[in-house]
Amino acid sequence: MTRLIGNLREHIFAGPQHAAPLQWILLAAFLSCFDGRLSADTIYQTDARGKTVVVHREGILVKQDPSFIEYKRFELKDRRVVKTKLSRGAHTFKVTTSTPEERRQIVDKWRRFGYTATLTDTAGKTTKISGLYLDFYPPGGRGSLLDSLPPRTTLPVLIDGAGADEIDFFKISSIVFQGERMTLAFVNGQVKSAGFLLPTDQPAEARFLGMTDQYDPASPDVFDFAIPLDQVKEVRFE
Repeated sequence: MTRLIGNLREHIFAGPQHAAPLQWILLAAFLSCFDGRLSADTIYQTDARGKTVVVHREGILVKQDPSFIEYKRFELKDRRVVKTKLSRGAHTFKVTTSTPEERRQIVDKWRRFGYTATLTDTAGKTTKISGLYLDFYPPGGRGSLLDSLPPRTTLPVLIDGAGADEIDFFKISSIVFQGERMTLAFVNGQVKSAGFLLPTDQPAEARFLGMTDQYDPASPDVFDFAIPLDQVKEVRFE
């Protein structure tokens, strides 16, 4: 599966005459690896007319009470794990839960389709992360994440001699940080120098987040690893 994702990344740079939309390629790959025996929590909804439909398969329930239901799922468009919260309102929700082993298998599937990278921090420690994404917090790690800045699988930068850009992770081979500067190596072989471009005027701290090999499928969070960008020395994507 890692080889398949790698081939998809190369396909993106084959030229417009050969490239198909990435989301359709990933969707085909995602569905092709579905095993009918593979199952996780399934959320059903019954409307006011008594009709029951499947809201989501292959999710993991986080919490529920009389007013809402919250679950984790894989967002194919951004290739990361997200949490979805549904208000019960006039609808009735039912959840068929899975076993711990089935949840582990679903998380393994999420890992295969998320962005995987090896991060080296400024102290020299390396950590392999799956489902890597970028999010924003108040400076110094105080408080919760900034709702005004959505998490993303893109890197906002100011490229030397080229201006501002927001680069998709799938285009990047590696990032080497040198203080406030970075060197970007692209999948197509190009190398560019840039600075990180904070996408807000308010104070904020950018962090890489994701799942380590020790991630617990039962966790209410979609990550068990987080590191501010100013503590990162290098990121190498698979």
